[in-house]
Amino acid sequence: MVGIIAEWWLRLAAGLLGSGLIAAAAYRVRSLSLSGALSAVVMGTVFVTLGEPVWFGVLIAFFVSSTLWSKWKRKHRAKAAAEANYEKTGRRDAGQVWANGGAGLLLCAANALWPDEGWLFAYVGVMAAVNADTWATEIGALSRTAPRSVTSGKPVAPGTSGGVTPLGSAAALAGAAFIGAVAALLLAAPQPAEAAAGTPGGGAAAAAWIAAAAAAGLAGAFADSLLGATGQAMFRCRECGSETERAAHCGGAAERVRGFAWLNNDRVNLLSSLAAGALAWALGSLLG
Repeated sequence: MVGIIAEWWLRLAAGLLGSGLIAAAAYRVRSLSLSGALSAVVMGTVFVTLGEPVWFGVLIAFFVSSTLWSKWKRKHRAKAAAEANYEKTGRRDAGQVWANGGAGLLLCAANALWPDEGWLFAYVGVMAAVNADTWATEIGALSRTAPRSVTSGKPVAPGTSGGVTPLGSAAALAGAAFIGAVAALLLAAPQPAEAAAGTPGGGAAAAAWIAAAAAAGLAGAFADSLLGATGQAMFRCRECGSETERAAHCGGAAERVRGFAWLNNDRVNLLSSLAAGALAWALGSLLG
């Protein structure tokens, strides 16, 4: 019993130190706001305390890869034009951190209480969806072809919620598969609990993790676009007339023209990632 308690305290200390260092570095390079950095510390600490390396390793892979893409060609004109009407840009705040990782944290806690491979499949699906959406947003903004509405197929302005491009869709698939590959690589090594028992790690075959992540992540990204085109709150600036995700634009309150007032970008991300997690769980049951 004493050994178990000591291990939990060691995990807690390691999680607090590691996540603190990562969050501080992210805050320093302006990838996280102060609220985002504090939230990342809490989230990272709990992931390390409750989960095996695959849980926090996938989280780190999402954060690092999405941050690198957001920094790449940051001054690109096409990307700047697309981002002009996004609700949030630049530094991730607490809302974005919890929207992207909160569901995964609950799944990690559930797995700690009731161990089952299904929780991990669901988690990989959730993270594949948020990673797919991020890669699609960051890379798709550089597309040379105009985005088209996911509902009507008609061309829309860059940055319009629900607009998709072939480049963005390919980036979404790559981002989702990347998460599956990271999970498969981490599971290929014995997990601490399995190593102590002398049993091999790995679980389901690597192909199952990649396939489930790719399918669920891509589906989640398109669900995000569909919600963005239909239910997400959209506003029209009273000054410049542009349609935007922001409730305030050009220094004043914007007029809501469609969607539900409560359904902002963070909640769209959360709902679409939950759908992807459910799909990944189902796929894992079939493939695993």
